[in-house]
Amino acid sequence: MMRRTFLPLVALAGAAAAASPPVAGPSTAGTMLGAGRADAPQGRRRLPGFAAELAGQARIAGPSGWAVISQRQALAALAAATPRTRQRARWNFARSLVGSGRAAEALGVLDVMLQDDPDLALVPAFQLARGAVFVQLDRRAEALSALAQSGLEANAEACLWRLRAYALAGAGEQALAESGCAAAALASRPLAARTPFVAAASSAALDAGRPAAALRWLAMAPPADPAADLWRGRILLALGRGADAQPRLRRVEKSGNSEQRLDAGLSLLEAAVAQRRIAAPEALRRLEHLRFVWRGGSIEERALRLSYRLYRQTGDTHGALAAGATLVRYFDLADELPGFMGGVQADLAALLAADSRMPLPQAAGLFWDYRDLAPGGGEGDQLVERLSARLQHEGLYARAAELLEHRLRIRDSDITQGPLSVRVATLHILAGRPDRGLAAIRATEHVIFPREMLWDRSRIQAVALHQLGRHREALAVLQDVPGSGGLRSELLWKQHDWNGFAAAAGPDLPGSGALSEVGQAVVLRYAIALGMLGREAELAGLRARYQEGFSALPTAGVFDVLTSAPGSVDAEALTRAMAAIPAASPAGRMADLLDLSPRPGGA
Repeated sequence: MMRRTFLPLVALAGAAAAASPPVAGPSTAGTMLGAGRADAPQGRRRLPGFAAELAGQARIAGPSGWAVISQRQALAALAAATPRTRQRARWNFARSLVGSGRAAEALGVLDVMLQDDPDLALVPAFQLARGAVFVQLDRRAEALSALAQSGLEANAEACLWRLRAYALAGAGEQALAESGCAAAALASRPLAARTPFVAAASSAALDAGRPAAALRWLAMAPPADPAADLWRGRILLALGRGADAQPRLRRVEKSGNSEQRLDAGLSLLEAAVAQRRIAAPEALRRLEHLRFVWRGGSIEERALRLSYRLYRQTGDTHGALAAGATLVRYFDLADELPGFMGGVQADLAALLAADSRMPLPQAAGLFWDYRDLAPGGGEGDQLVERLSARLQHEGLYARAAELLEHRLRIRDSDITQGPLSVRVATLHILAGRPDRGLAAIRATEHVIFPREMLWDRSRIQAVALHQLGRHREALAVLQDVPGSGGLRSELLWKQHDWNGFAAAAGPDLPGSGALSEVGQAVVLRYAIALGMLGREAELAGLRARYQEGFSALPTAGVFDVLTSAPGSVDAEALTRAMAAIPAASPAGRMADLLDLSPRPGGA
């Protein structure tokens, strides 16, 4: 499928306006029509006045309103236009582009006109032109919005384009309701020019469950027209008259344009699947090829819907998920969406269930690809928790953090973000990315958390800051956090801040009885700090206080060396003693995080 580029023509239509000086004062059209658009920047009202002129012209009531002029003539008029006549030249050009089916170019010209005079948005004829363009571009919602402009309700030409817009949107009854109003505009068109509208009415009748009426509409189209033959074939298939439908559709496959040929082939394939004349694998192969060569519009939507049904029938949950997700993401399913979305979410949950045999890397990738479709609430939380726990168990901390971080971002602001943010930050630190961990905490600072949760967040924030080399900030974060003495002293120990460490660890020294590994480590570290500071009297007191407790422990020799009188221990013995200090830390599990090395460039 090829798409042409129309930028040069639009640029030419707007180039002269860029050189025009802004026009000061109120818009003439605003005065005439009652009010200008209050939200339009005054600096963009460069060419006001044409809105009033256009509002006073005869309304567009048939195909003559889209009179086609040659491109040479249109561009010559634009080039010769003055600021006073430029909008009129653009309008003639835009109408010609609509009439010749060059909708993308027409929209560009209309947009330039609207930028230079926002009051045009209040003129029914201008909105009719935009509505016609949006219909041709298959932008259904925008088309219906433009064609709902006041003053277009009983306009036959607007009714005809509304009929087509409703048909594109699958609203058959609303489309047929416009047929009476649209009859005059349809009858005024040459036979060959009726086909798009007749086909739309026929489609609407088919959607409304009236295939016989659909055939009657097609009687107004040329008998050998590929578009009409396409719809005749589809309607005959709906009526169960496959033998009559096939010759018409085969003819379209040979004589139609690329879109019509694909549509005819898809219609034949849909009929073959419905009548079980083709095996599901072969049908899916053909559908995959069709979607490879064509994207967007009703053709891809129909191909996806048929693929989804076939994947479901054959038990291919992965294929059903892929087709269903594309439908949900890129097509307007309207009232179907809640139920259809539930089915897609069920497919995702089934593939990632606890008893799934899918390898972990594949499961994680699958969830990431479809994370926007994951179930909400507790079901979604369980799915993410189960998958992130598996990733963490395998040491894939970064992947686990990203899964939970996505959940953190989409969750409503509430206290559940507190423990989740701590876990995300912890996983980022384990992955060597303390900067990402710090960002996860700070991204949720606006939530009001209970005090205990705030303290947990402060502790992990201090670890991240330490890993980033921001030691003073790390200590400041812990200043008013109760129960953080162990973490604070660990930070000071790693920074070799002997004064700070002695002040922080002194109050937390254990009793003189039995010593745990953590207690031994605290005392031995404290002894080193005192020795480094030359506080001999306190060191002697420490030796007297704990000598009996250390006597039966493997670390007795270490304690003896570290608390001996200064000058009685050589450097080599002191080095061995420090290496023999127990690895246990008063910071608990936080100590393991402090010992990790950040990823290069992580800060």
